[in-house]
Amino acid sequence: MKKSVLITLVAALVISAAGYAQSTDKWVSSKSHIKFFSSTPAENIEANNMVAVSTITKSTGEVVFSVPMQGFEFEKALMQKHFNSNKFLDTKNHPKTKLKASITNLSEINFSKDDTYQVNVEGELTIKGVTKAIKEKGTITVKGSTVEVQSKFNVTLADYGITFVDGKPSTNIAKTVEVTVHAEYQPE
Repeated sequence: MKKSVLITLVAALVISAAGYAQSTDKWVSSKSHIKFFSSTPAENIEANNMVAVSTITKSTGEVVFSVPMQGFEFEKALMQKHFNSNKFLDTKNHPKTKLKASITNLSEINFSKDDTYQVNVEGELTIKGVTKAIKEKGTITVKGSTVEVQSKFNVTLADYGITFVDGKPSTNIAKTVEVTVHAEYQPE
């Protein structure tokens, strides 16, 4: 009887440990900050989004971001209105931007050792229903049980069908915007 209880207990511990190991392979960020900035002759435009979510799968290097487009906040209400309008991002019909990518130099990152690592990411970015291949660089900082990701890159708006051909707005919109990403992850 004692032997069967001991075997059951050991089996339960092994199953629990296996489940824990699998769950810590995926890290989740609900503290993601996406910012974009553009400069035009008329004025600088900046917007911040604090409601994006992201995951990293440590074993495969898969990185996924989901960014609710109406979550971007602007200094001026009129900028936000233009951003969400069907003439620009059409956020009613295209509510999310998505990034699905992989860390290509995953073997150089030790998620068990506190340090800052340079990363290369390749994948697909979808904005306003248009998907394009991307290759970007960033950093991953491991601090105990927290992982932070940072990156800064440029997005050419016309690549995603975001253009103005004439009128006052065309002179107030930059052709390229700078995107800054900062996300903090915890084990799932």
